[in-house]
Amino acid sequence: MSSLSRELVFLILQFLDEEKFKETVHKLEQESGFFFNMKYFEDQVQAGEWDEVERYLSGFTKVEDNRYSMKIFFEIRKQKYLEALDRQDRPKAVDILVKDLKVFASFNEDLFKEITQLVTLDNFRQNEQLSKYGDTKSARNIMLVELKKLIEANPLFRDKLSFPAFKASRLRTLINQSLNWQHQLCKNPRPNPDIKTLFIDHTCATSNGSRVPPPTNTPLTGPIPKPGVFPPLGGHGPFQPVVSPPPSAIAGWMSGANPSMPHGPMAAAPPGLVQAPSSAAFLKHPRTPPGGPGMDYQTADSEHLMKRLRASQPDEVSFSGSTHPPNMYSPDDLPKIVVRNLSQGSNVMSMDFHPQQQTVLLVGTNVGDISIWEVGSRERLALKSFKVWDISACSMPFQTTLVKDATISVNRCVWGPDGSILGVAFSKHIVQIYTYNPAGELRQHFEIDAHIGGVNDIAFAHPNKQLCIVTCGDDKTIKVWDAVGGRRQYTFEGHEAPVYSVCPHYKENIQFIFSTAIDGKIKAWLYDSLGSRVDYDAPGLWCTTMAYSADGTRLFSCGTSKEGESHLVEWNESEGAIKRTFSGFRKRSLGVVQFDTTKNRFLAAGDEFQIKFWDMDNTNILTYTDGDGGLPASPRLRFNKEGSLLAVTTSDNGIKILANNDGQRMLRMLETRAFDGARGLSEAVNVKPTIVGALGPVGNVSSSMSPMLERSDRIQQSMSLGNLANIESSSRVADVKPRILDTSDKMKSWKFPDIADSSQLKTLKLPDPLTASKVVRLIYTNSGLAVLALASNAVHKLWKWQRNERNPSGKSSASSVPQLWQPTNGALMSNDLNDAKQTDDSVACIALSKNDSYVMSASGGKVSLFNMMTFKVMTTFMPPPPAATYLAFHPQDNNIIAIGMEDSTIQIYNVRVDEVKTKLKGHQKRISGLAFSQSLNILVSSGADAHLCIWNIDGWEKKKSRPIQAPPGHSAPLSGETRVQFHNNQSHVLVVHESQIAVYDAQLECLRSWYPRDSLSAPISSAIYSCDGLMIFTGFCDGAVAIFDAESLNLRCRIAPSAYISNSSSNGNTFPMVIAAHPSDPNQFALGMNDGAVHVIEPSDAETKWGGPMLAQENGGVVPCSIPSSSAMNGGGQPSETPPR
Repeated sequence: MSSLSRELVFLILQFLDEEKFKETVHKLEQESGFFFNMKYFEDQVQAGEWDEVERYLSGFTKVEDNRYSMKIFFEIRKQKYLEALDRQDRPKAVDILVKDLKVFASFNEDLFKEITQLVTLDNFRQNEQLSKYGDTKSARNIMLVELKKLIEANPLFRDKLSFPAFKASRLRTLINQSLNWQHQLCKNPRPNPDIKTLFIDHTCATSNGSRVPPPTNTPLTGPIPKPGVFPPLGGHGPFQPVVSPPPSAIAGWMSGANPSMPHGPMAAAPPGLVQAPSSAAFLKHPRTPPGGPGMDYQTADSEHLMKRLRASQPDEVSFSGSTHPPNMYSPDDLPKIVVRNLSQGSNVMSMDFHPQQQTVLLVGTNVGDISIWEVGSRERLALKSFKVWDISACSMPFQTTLVKDATISVNRCVWGPDGSILGVAFSKHIVQIYTYNPAGELRQHFEIDAHIGGVNDIAFAHPNKQLCIVTCGDDKTIKVWDAVGGRRQYTFEGHEAPVYSVCPHYKENIQFIFSTAIDGKIKAWLYDSLGSRVDYDAPGLWCTTMAYSADGTRLFSCGTSKEGESHLVEWNESEGAIKRTFSGFRKRSLGVVQFDTTKNRFLAAGDEFQIKFWDMDNTNILTYTDGDGGLPASPRLRFNKEGSLLAVTTSDNGIKILANNDGQRMLRMLETRAFDGARGLSEAVNVKPTIVGALGPVGNVSSSMSPMLERSDRIQQSMSLGNLANIESSSRVADVKPRILDTSDKMKSWKFPDIADSSQLKTLKLPDPLTASKVVRLIYTNSGLAVLALASNAVHKLWKWQRNERNPSGKSSASSVPQLWQPTNGALMSNDLNDAKQTDDSVACIALSKNDSYVMSASGGKVSLFNMMTFKVMTTFMPPPPAATYLAFHPQDNNIIAIGMEDSTIQIYNVRVDEVKTKLKGHQKRISGLAFSQSLNILVSSGADAHLCIWNIDGWEKKKSRPIQAPPGHSAPLSGETRVQFHNNQSHVLVVHESQIAVYDAQLECLRSWYPRDSLSAPISSAIYSCDGLMIFTGFCDGAVAIFDAESLNLRCRIAPSAYISNSSSNGNTFPMVIAAHPSDPNQFALGMNDGAVHVIEPSDAETKWGGPMLAQENGGVVPCSIPSSSAMNGGGQPSETPPR
């Protein structure tokens, strides 16, 4: 329910209370659940109206919601039970015991037994704990004190215990204002109107005494204007104006109307602003007009009011209507064939094709760079790394922000209408405007410190025939700037949340701006100071963008809700309502879906690792393409003006160019024709201009001459040390087309220590007399004195090392045999399996407290908390479904646990109060990994969907999400168990999947990865950092173990299965399911095997450590995702411009 609807409920509650409808008031309180009337609740408790007490409570909470709710209901039912016993009404007491109190037996069986025994006593006061029970009235008052504390502490009652403050009889006041408004608009208003009904709009009687017929609309609709007439701005479209402009403004609009005039790419009217609305859409968001001279409001007769406003105009203006030509296109006109791969080198955030040069693409990235690509030749015409042009001219808040965090991203980059100017909006405060000439030269035009916080969108507009720049930002404002000097012209305020996007447009002579905010509100603004003309809800109520078709006649919007539900809709221009909703999005989109339009016929959106296409007149998907694979979950996309090319972002920091037949012909022509510098922008096919060298123009340069080199000579800059550095760095960047590495000519034989015999290492198989069952989880205790394994049969096994001559420290060692430890009573530490699915799909999970005193564990059933000394279950919680699949303790509070669930959610659970604090949703399959970074204040999660998410642990909001990068040649999106672990530096994340081990930074950018190949070709089963963070221990499904250098992912050594598995115990298919690293010895690790064995492994006494780092060229399996700087391992490096694979 919207906030306005919620407020209406409060107005109705006030009205009912003032009218003494007492029972109805409390019924509405309970049914709406908006306001808990503590006074009424107390009265009912003191009166002993227990059925009404529970009925009223049921509108706000249920017994099982949380421990506060459980306690509330228990106290009420216990009191009811004791009163029945006090009256000697044992049948009633037994009935209460069976029907009301038995539900609590499963939570505390001993307490329920004790309560049951009270029935056998002549007087329950004989029970020691109830000996001070007084009379009924005092007992109820004592209980009320406890109940009030529980209700106030219960989070479900938060914000529901106080009634909002507003003036008395507010609903009556609003109705009176509405009636006064209607009366002012009567043709013949009478001084003392006789208002007899609220069911129809008020009109005064005509002068001859007869009544004017009531309008044909309901109170929430409005009049039906004459067909073909433009009502003035005050007319009631679904986007209701706040105030009307003066008559002169409306007259100017009307006189300028000419339906037959041609429209450019920015020509359409906002719904409800200038086109005839229907009655059904009238006043969906009515507002009371402020009083004051010069303000006319139209509700009665639109034709009559228009005549009042127009001094010397014709009565009607014809309207051609929203007719669309028949479909003259086919799906073959869509660009779906991949023709180019561009390596940007960092994550692409925004793209825009040049409005005239059809193959010139502007690109902005997450590190603040902007590039201009000639996609025909794969040349980068220009590259500008981010820098503030004049820091002294920037505001102190921006300077302070830069000092704290210098990272900055491009949020949007866009060409001006003729391509001679472009604008870039950044994630912090500023906008930079460049001029661009046909030679590919970018010049700084001006820089604006535009908004406090991020600048979320930028666009160009032509109000008053003057080119302007429109921006919006986190400060909830929209601003309009002069495009010549950057002077601010307008500031529009009215949004209550950060503004996400702007869409400036015009229809005939009417200029306007649509804006959307992250609370889902759509507003529209004229270039004046009279406020928003629109207050409307976008589908999804979160991030939404709006766009017109190329001819400006059809309006579309696309957005995604916080829950991941995406909505692509077309708006009805005459009514402002949704005309059609396009289907075909996945149930929960991974990220905010982007869209674009082309040819006045097609829509495209990036979703589910694909580009999906729709015909504008059909709600079902027309076709889709995955661009030969490698796309992110929600790829960004942009058509060129003709719709012959489509630029799409990739998951490896690149861009794919898709083309239709026309696009392919155009690119072939560019490849075969010589470049002529004299060719103008007006030609149908643009080719590259003359290359200017040190000796002057060089004519007739063939495309075969270094077609992949960066054209730094096109970036003409004044010579300075800074510019020389920029030119030098940019000239080193090669535009290499991504391709799969050729193993036949690039691979050399591996040169690393290969351990194949047990004499080359120290290995110990831990003694285990218990039933063998495959090891699914394995951890060392934090002290390093023991190893704890969890087997697939839900039994825990704890091996402890003893101090002796060979092992004086008592720490785990492959040279000393430990004991399989059990309490004296012989108890086993076994997880609950009562509710678990008895299949291999049950995902076990385990987490150890920092002091090793207790362990939390689950095997598909309830989560159990065990005492590590006694093996006793301290408590259980989280009964399935869904089952817990991963556990991680909060780094700052041992009482807070992140619990990954089988239903793909993450529950943040407080053990101490037995309460789920919040539930995180961002994955599509079960959670398989969780890792906290205390220094960065984030939680990284991974799932069986092979996706990664970052969550801020202060507010638990999702910061970023992305799929893991697929290996070369793997076209389909990955899936399967994915694990994550933070490096000791708390900024790099080890990502483990059967297809790879990879290192990501805290922004989920892949720094480097290694894929199984050659002698290590089996799928990866498990991997973990060594305790010093210098190595990665990796197990494979053929039994091999590899040890990699953590910095470079170069192989240090390979351990064959024969080195640690004896021939007698091997069945040929034995492999480590899980690896654990010793907490203080960087060279020791343990293997949990699929045959139930646990092996502890160390280097031999002769070696003392594992292998040594190999040369990079000898390690053909390592692939840099984007090669980091030398400081990247310390968290200080940004990905370079080196192209990915």
